[in-house]
Amino acid sequence: MNTKVLDAPRVSFYTVGCRLNQAETSLLQDGFRKKGFIPVPYGQQTDLLVVNSCTVTEGAESDCRRVVRQVLRHSPQAFVAVTGCFAQTGLEVLRQVEGIDLIVGNQFKMRLPDILPPETRLTKQPSPLVHHGRMNPENFLIAGVGEYDTTRANLKIQDGCQFMCTFCLIPFARGRERSRVREDALREAEALVERGHREVVLTGVNIGQYEDHGKNVLGLIQDLEMIQGLDRIRISSIEPTTIPDTLLAHMATSKKLCRHLHVPLQSGDDNILRAMNRRYTMTDYRRWMEQALVKVPGLCFGTDIMVGFPGEDHQAFQRTYQVVQELPFAYLHVFSYSPRSGTAALRLPDPVPTSDIKSRSRALHQLSVVKRQAFYQQFLGQTVAVLFESAEEEGYWTGLTDHYVRVSVRSTASLSNQLLPVSVTGIMADRVLGLLQSSVPPSPIPLPTVALNSLSVV
Repeated sequence: MNTKVLDAPRVSFYTVGCRLNQAETSLLQDGFRKKGFIPVPYGQQTDLLVVNSCTVTEGAESDCRRVVRQVLRHSPQAFVAVTGCFAQTGLEVLRQVEGIDLIVGNQFKMRLPDILPPETRLTKQPSPLVHHGRMNPENFLIAGVGEYDTTRANLKIQDGCQFMCTFCLIPFARGRERSRVREDALREAEALVERGHREVVLTGVNIGQYEDHGKNVLGLIQDLEMIQGLDRIRISSIEPTTIPDTLLAHMATSKKLCRHLHVPLQSGDDNILRAMNRRYTMTDYRRWMEQALVKVPGLCFGTDIMVGFPGEDHQAFQRTYQVVQELPFAYLHVFSYSPRSGTAALRLPDPVPTSDIKSRSRALHQLSVVKRQAFYQQFLGQTVAVLFESAEEEGYWTGLTDHYVRVSVRSTASLSNQLLPVSVTGIMADRVLGLLQSSVPPSPIPLPTVALNSLSVV
């Protein structure tokens, strides 16, 4: 075995998959920094690589193996730790991947900085060390504060799912539904604001199921709104059957809760929805969406669509396409069905040919561009509030409205982390163009730069 003694050990992170994984990696980065590690961008020489893995698709698992091989080419003695959903569900597969030194299931993920050998001594292992176990069903605390170099910061409030969609491994990878202790979520949110973040994105597996001491997700949002300096609260993906009417009523009048919901549909065909074990019919979803738009005019609706689920024939896909055409979605996230060992869908007949999956995906991606531009039209000539994020080429700055509209303006002054009024003057494929409607005020608290590029997300 090769042992290295280090003055200041370096750690890099590679994150595969969802926003929740991103949030957890940011928290891990904070934990490793406190243990004496120096975060470095993924791709640079490192002493420790942490891969936060995903198991939603076969491609995500393949990417995990590829990353391990890639890092060991430029850092052959790097200690490699794999955690996340693939580590939870694919333990025996990962044991066979050459170069992995530590496998940590989701139950122990947030304890990874403490599980590692002492920070001054990292040793390659002849076979992986393993920390693995069943998920704790109790509500949870999280130590530390996530590290982000963006205006928006993810705030993990929930984990686990019991909905048991037939295509999904997440209930096995993440365990039963459980929520973050309310006071702990508020503590991290306050710390994020102190670091300069003006928007938090509520993140979890099934955040509509949040509950802690009688408070649901709306109760937590109302508590978050009391934090001075927190200008925006955005809800990440949320299941349609878990959104209470009271949440929509609050969204209609709130000055901080973004008028943006990402609500997975998956299919517009009732037979496919039933085979997926989704908890609604197309009629249910349509009725709910129409009512939501009445309660929150101008609400931005995004959705997930899965193509190629077993049994999705031409007629089923056409029903999905027609539904998406008719309903006022602002954008689509299109996914191809990926067979996963251990899921009920793996036993279903009538697989869809790969060529059909590709052509259907292309059609929906093209439709998504059309839907996005149609949604943008309503803002032409309007003045919108934009939280600016980053500079681009040719003197442009970009940011987001609370409706999740990306806006670009030309400015010679720094707009980073500024919340400013913009008049929308034009529409492009993936954003709108605008003109600033006020002079740029003095910069607010600058965002931290310590985490730049150390989080690599695919």
